[in-house]
Amino acid sequence: MISCKSSEPEDTSHVPENAPTAGIPASLLTFNADSAYAFVERQVGFGPRVPGSKSQRDCAAWLEGMLRRDCDTVVVQSVSVKAGDGKMLPCINLVGSFHRAAQRRYLLLAHWDSRPWADMDTRDKDKPIDGADDGASGVGVLLELARQLKQTPLPADVGVDILLVDVEDYGKTEWGDDSYGLGTQYWARHPHVAGYRAEGGILLDMVGARGARFPMEQTSRMYAQSLQEKVWQTANAAGFSSYFSYEMSAGGVTDDHTFVNEIAKIPTIDIIHLTRATPSGFPAHWHTHKDAMPVIDRSTLGAVGNTVLAFLRQLQPV
Repeated sequence: MISCKSSEPEDTSHVPENAPTAGIPASLLTFNADSAYAFVERQVGFGPRVPGSKSQRDCAAWLEGMLRRDCDTVVVQSVSVKAGDGKMLPCINLVGSFHRAAQRRYLLLAHWDSRPWADMDTRDKDKPIDGADDGASGVGVLLELARQLKQTPLPADVGVDILLVDVEDYGKTEWGDDSYGLGTQYWARHPHVAGYRAEGGILLDMVGARGARFPMEQTSRMYAQSLQEKVWQTANAAGFSSYFSYEMSAGGVTDDHTFVNEIAKIPTIDIIHLTRATPSGFPAHWHTHKDAMPVIDRSTLGAVGNTVLAFLRQLQPV
């Protein structure tokens, strides 16, 4: 952002061998897009969730309450992190867990803060943005997934951890890639459970905009090709091929999943809206004041949410 900083493009496509063509049973696709939309709207209603603001504190309290409502256990990491400009920033990571004793685990994550500057806009560039898509959309999907997992639990031997990370977007290109994802970097070095391991991780970033497309992002492919292919196969089998393209992304992206892969050593993929239609490679509303509720589309939220939910529900015994 330019945390989602991409490398030079290579226009390739990859359809995995033996990709399934059979559909996903409707009984597995119970994700409620209206509920996810309401969760996105509620976050935006707090105002820009920038570090040190009342909006940050109020939204964190609400998120904690939502996780405690649905998850088996909740851990809050309230710490300070050092920004690229030298400032110490309050950072609030929240982790909601299901089946905490299960050895087989999957990590689902998204950042919940919003960018302090509209640096890609032509006006009010020094003012914070709503971050409806870049931040709130991924969290909205994860909150609805938590509700679904409470209503219809996974088998007891499969655990899920929902990680909502803070201070992702307080970064600038000139400060370096490590100036982004500060909450994730802290969690990766200090996980909520000592020695935490997961079979795989799925990051949701900018997953709510109308007309979004999610190519197979290349950093994900480098670290977690098998997981990426399984998730994309699930999406296509569920009828979401218009969102989940087998096309390779124009380049690799430095995002929260980068730090989970490199620091925590958990193979993690990024479901992220990328495009070849803009110079940045990100949607036109990225890091602008247009990243507000009008860009959010229930159909996109539903495609992503049902894909992740069906993937989890179809996990095969090991």
